[in-house]
Amino acid sequence: MTEAAELPPVPEQARDVFGDRYADAVRYAELLAEAGVKRGLIGPREVPRLWERHLLNCAVLSEVVPEGVTVCDVGSGAGLPGIPLALVRDDLKITLLEPLLRRTNFLTEVVELLGLDHVTVVRGRAEEVMGKMPPVHVVTARAVAPLDRLATWGIPLLRPYGEMLALKGDTAEEELKAAATALSKLGAEKTSVLHVGEGVVDPLSTVVRVEVGESPGGVRFAAKRAKAARTGRMRRRRG
Repeated sequence: MTEAAELPPVPEQARDVFGDRYADAVRYAELLAEAGVKRGLIGPREVPRLWERHLLNCAVLSEVVPEGVTVCDVGSGAGLPGIPLALVRDDLKITLLEPLLRRTNFLTEVVELLGLDHVTVVRGRAEEVMGKMPPVHVVTARAVAPLDRLATWGIPLLRPYGEMLALKGDTAEEELKAAATALSKLGAEKTSVLHVGEGVVDPLSTVVRVEVGESPGGVRFAAKRAKAARTGRMRRRRG
């Protein structure tokens, strides 16, 4: 049986979730099942559960993303959660940030094929783009790293009073407790665990929300951010 044939039937909930973008969501699922598997972006065992575990699980993140904001999806990989989020929210300006070339090539192809004009693909690591990329309102991530490490990459990319939304599993509460000290040093002022996707996914998607104050990244990153900004201005003047 081919990988494409293993793609499960589209759940009824997908029509409601993706609306006018339903056909694009189906095409994205097909791309993940075919090119995504062949290029090693997802494992073949994930194909039978692409809809529930991946597309819908990520799309419901939109329930907690404010309207009209800028978003950076850190370690976007095959586009999760960034592309499902983009399919349901054309009011957002989304950057898919990914360091690996084969993944950014795939992401660029998907964005162009699906006509996601509000999505930009950037190749790089979070620590490399800080100061080069405008700070965003929201950072998203899924299956990138433990929360304390993820926070050191994602929080410095935020604007003041922005938030990081990390899709996590059953250990979300434990991760949040373990990362409390690190998050505080990074400027986090409020944290919470949210459950989204009622009536769409079972179990519900678990989201760790980290809200920052006036200095995203805290003292540790203030100097780095200022230096990166100065370097960027000098390069623009030379250019």
